[in-house]
Amino acid sequence: MPRLMLHLHSLLVQEQRRLVLWAPVGLALGAVLYFGLLRTEPSLLEGFVLPCGMVVLASIAAWRTRYSLWGRLLWGGCITVALGFAAAWGGTHRHTPMPDLPRFATEISGIVQAIALLPPADGTDVPFERRVDLAQAVFHNVLDEGMPPLRRVLSIYLQPNDSVSLQAGDHLNVKALLQSPPFPALPGARDRQFEAWFANQAGSGRALGHVQLVAMGQTGHGHKLQLWFENLRERINTRIHTILPGPEGGVAATVLVGASETVEKQVREDFAASGLAHLLAVAGLHLGIVMGLVMVASRLLLATTEYIALRWPCKALAALCAWSVGLVYVLLTGAHLPAQRSLFMAAVAVLGIAVGRRVVSMRGLAVAACVLVLCMPQVVMGVAFQMSMVAVMALVAGYEVLQPKLTRWRASTTGFGHWLVWHGAVLALTSVLAGCATLPVAMAHFGVIQPFFVVANMVAVPLMAVWIMPLGLLAVGFMPLHMDVPFLWLMGAGIRPVIWLAHIVAHWPAARVAVPHMPGWGLLAVMLGLSWICLWRQHWRWVGCAGLVLGMASPWLLVQPDVVISPDGGLVGVRDSGKVYVIGQSRAQRPIMQAWGQYFAQPVEMFPPEGEAPDGALTCGAEDTPDTCVALLRGQEVVVRRQDALDGRELLPADICTGADVVISTAPLRASCLNVPIRLDRFSAWENGAEAVFVHQSKNVVRTDRAWRGQRPWVLKPGGHGMPVLPLAPSE
Repeated sequence: MPRLMLHLHSLLVQEQRRLVLWAPVGLALGAVLYFGLLRTEPSLLEGFVLPCGMVVLASIAAWRTRYSLWGRLLWGGCITVALGFAAAWGGTHRHTPMPDLPRFATEISGIVQAIALLPPADGTDVPFERRVDLAQAVFHNVLDEGMPPLRRVLSIYLQPNDSVSLQAGDHLNVKALLQSPPFPALPGARDRQFEAWFANQAGSGRALGHVQLVAMGQTGHGHKLQLWFENLRERINTRIHTILPGPEGGVAATVLVGASETVEKQVREDFAASGLAHLLAVAGLHLGIVMGLVMVASRLLLATTEYIALRWPCKALAALCAWSVGLVYVLLTGAHLPAQRSLFMAAVAVLGIAVGRRVVSMRGLAVAACVLVLCMPQVVMGVAFQMSMVAVMALVAGYEVLQPKLTRWRASTTGFGHWLVWHGAVLALTSVLAGCATLPVAMAHFGVIQPFFVVANMVAVPLMAVWIMPLGLLAVGFMPLHMDVPFLWLMGAGIRPVIWLAHIVAHWPAARVAVPHMPGWGLLAVMLGLSWICLWRQHWRWVGCAGLVLGMASPWLLVQPDVVISPDGGLVGVRDSGKVYVIGQSRAQRPIMQAWGQYFAQPVEMFPPEGEAPDGALTCGAEDTPDTCVALLRGQEVVVRRQDALDGRELLPADICTGADVVISTAPLRASCLNVPIRLDRFSAWENGAEAVFVHQSKNVVRTDRAWRGQRPWVLKPGGHGMPVLPLAPSE
C-alpha cells in the first residue's frame, strides 16, 4: 500500500500543472449532487450558507496545507464541490414559482416576446403554424381577476388560418386553453418540468380563436435590443422561406437565424440518424466558420494598407473584429447555450491572440466551463452542455497528442494531391474524435447510436464551411439592398446535397441503432471516464476507459420495469415478447408512446381490445370481462382494466381479483380487489405521477415519479398544479 501511494504521488506530481483543469469537474459534481441526488429541497441554511461556510473553511485549510499535494487535492475538491452545490441552489431559487394555470378556456393578454414558425406536418402546401411566446401574461376570468402579470413566459400556438400580422413587442389578446409543463412519461425519463423551470416557461396552450391586436411595438420594460433582434430574426426568417420555400429554407433559416423549429420533421430525423444533427444546432462549428471567415477578410483588408500592415497589430484587430461579428451572430440566432459557450471560448481565444498565448487550450475550456456552471448551474444536466464540452475536450486532448505527428506529416507533403489527403485526414480525425466522445452522451439522452457519422460529416462539414455559410453570410449582408436572391439560391443549391446525403445515410442498414435508457450513474461514469482520459497526459489516463465502458454498458445492466403507467393513468404499457403493448387511451398518447419506445428501445404498439400476444402472456377481451386484460409475467398475474364507462362504480369480478397479484385500472378502482397487494388506478397516478411496476416472483415493486423526483421547486403538485395566482391588493 505505501508503494502504491508513493507511485500515485509521483504521477500526480508529474500532472500537477493540470490539476486546475479538474476545477469545472468539481463544480459540476456539486451541481449534480444538488439536482440529481436530493429528494427534498434544502433550506437556505443547508443549501447556501453551509456550502459557502465550507468553501471558506476549506480555503483556509488549503492555504495552510499549500505545500502538501494531498492537502491541495482534498481541500481544492471540497471548495469546488461546495461552490457547485451553492451555485445550483442559488440558480434554482432565482426563478419564480410555477403559476397555477386555469383549467378552462381563458382570455389572455400579454406582450409578444418571440414568434416561431413551425413546419407543416402533412406537406408544404399547408401554411406554417405560428407559436408566440407571451411575456407579462394576464388571465381575464372571474377567479384570476386583478392578478399581477406572470413573470414567466407562455407559449401559445395560433390557429393556422389566423393571418394577423405580429411582431415582437406587440400587445395582444387571445382566448386559449392552457396546460402546465407535462410530467415525465415514466420515473427517470426526461423531465420537462425541470427544463421549463430554468427556461422561465409557465406552460403552453392552443388558441381557440383569432388574435386581437391591442397595441403595436410595446418595448416590454426596456428590452428594446432583444425585441429589435427578435424582429430582425423574424424578417430574415420570412425572407429566407420566401426565396427557399422547401426543406432547404428550413436548414438555411436554422444556420443563419437559429430558427430550427422550421426544419421539417423528416429532414430532422434524417439528420439525427446520419449523425448530422449538430448542423441544425447553432454552436461552435457555425460560430467558428463565421469568425474564421470574418478574420480572414479582416486581415486581408488590413493588409491592403502598408502603414497599417507594418505598424498595427493586425492579427489581434482581426480577431477582435471576428469576435464582434460572432457576438452579433450569436444574438441573431437566439443566444442558445451552446452558442454562448462557444462565444465565451472564442473570447478566451481572442485574448490569447492579443497576448501571444495559445488560441485553443484545455485551460481556456476549463475557464469557460467554470463560468457557465457558476452562472447557469442547471446546464450540467442538459445535453447541449455535455455534448459540446466533451466534444471540445476530446478535440483538444486528441490534438495535444497528435499535433507533433501531424505537423511533421504536413511539412513533408508536397503537391495538391498530398495537400488534399492531409486535409481529408484531419477532417476525418476531427469527426472521429468529436463523434466518439459524444456517442455515449447521445446514447444517454437520445437512446441511439449512429455508426456512420464519420461518412456523413466528411462531406457535409466541408460543404457547410466553404459553400453554405459563406453564401449565407453574403445573403444576410445584401438583404438590406434586396440583392440577396442569388446568394440564397446558391446557398440552397449547397444545402440540397447535404439533405440528400443525410437521407441516404439515414436509410443505410443499422444507421440508427436504438439502445435502452442509460441510468444517471451510467452517464456520470461516462463523463468522469472521458474527463480522466482527456485531462491527464500520462499513461494512467487510460484507466478512465473502465468508467467509459461501465457507463456504456449500464443500459443493459439496469433492470427495466415490466409494466408502466402514464402520468394521467390513461395508458398502461406491458413489456412482452420484445415489444411494449399499450392499453387504454390518453390525450398525450403520442408523446408518451414515443417516450416509452425510446426508454425501452423496443417497438411500441396499441394492443387491440380483443386479442392475444404471440406467446399468450397477454390476453384482452375475455367473454366475461370484455374491457379487461390479463398478463402473466414471471409467474405473476397482472390485471388491467382498460376502460370503464361507469367510472369504477361497477366492481371487478371476484374471480379475477382472487388470483391477481397486481391490479391496474384506467378508472378509479374504488372498492374493487381490496385484497390484492398492489392496486393502481387513476387516483394513484394523479397523486404519484407516472408509475413503473417491477414484477418478481418473490416481491413486486412499484416505483413512482413522485418518489423518484421528490419535493423540489420544479416538481408540480399532484394534478399539475402550481403556485396560485393571487390578485393584487386593492389600492387605497
